[in-house]
Amino acid sequence: MSTANRGQNYQHWLAKINQVCGQFAARPLADNFHGEIDASYAGDLKVSTVTACGINLYRTRQEIQRDNDAWFYTVFQLAGQATIEQDGRQAMLESGDITLIDASRPCSIIWQQTSRQASLLLPRSLLEQQLRSSEISIATRLAKSLPMVQLSQRLLHESMNSPELSASESKAALEAIVCLLRPMLHHQEAQPSRRDKQFQKIMALIDESIQAEHLRPEWLASETGMSVRSLYRLFAEKGLVVAQYIKNRRLDLCARALQSAHDDEKLAGIGYSWGFSDHS
Repeated sequence: MSTANRGQNYQHWLAKINQVCGQFAARPLADNFHGEIDASYAGDLKVSTVTACGINLYRTRQEIQRDNDAWFYTVFQLAGQATIEQDGRQAMLESGDITLIDASRPCSIIWQQTSRQASLLLPRSLLEQQLRSSEISIATRLAKSLPMVQLSQRLLHESMNSPELSASESKAALEAIVCLLRPMLHHQEAQPSRRDKQFQKIMALIDESIQAEHLRPEWLASETGMSVRSLYRLFAEKGLVVAQYIKNRRLDLCARALQSAHDDEKLAGIGYSWGFSDHS
């Protein structure tokens, strides 16, 4: 195929993308570009099926401003591979995987080799209602091995192959897909490690015992069932020295106490009350 013909095919494909999927920009990745798109509608189910190779499709703020952002794209990977990026996250999709893209934020889709995927438009209002204001996990790979992903793929396929689907049935199918994916679309915060939990426990113990004269690294280690060396190592991982932290914490609380102290209160007395055992 000549360069001119490839350019015409690319421009025609991108124009069809913008017509069917919303406003996108694109850049070819190599001379092997190939692109097809097909749109299917069954009541509330609006699906575009894209086959592409050697292209990077993306949305910037410029494209978003010219478009309707009241949607999420639910991407069903049908064949090949694709890389999807949004908000600093990256999902590497294989055949059978699913991910979610927020139409109101910049995103990037990369098809290095021949890839085929279906994109289902999910109304933002429906998804946010189902997830009840929880943060929605975008550009996160939902693996094909997950039962709910398999059921969602099957439900979409069967619904789109039922031309007699009524409006109420298509709406029910859309809501069912959201319900199936809902547990996996909640943004999961990283769980603290065992050492992080141990560190937080020690920090809480320091605050609870900050006025006690016996609050020293040796006592902390004994109370938390670890060696003094392990205690210092744990604090070193956070860029801290345990004895220095205790002293600085006491000084901080002393400074706060001095701000609200009566004129007749002595500095030494306040210091003693926060665990300092001598005038220094």
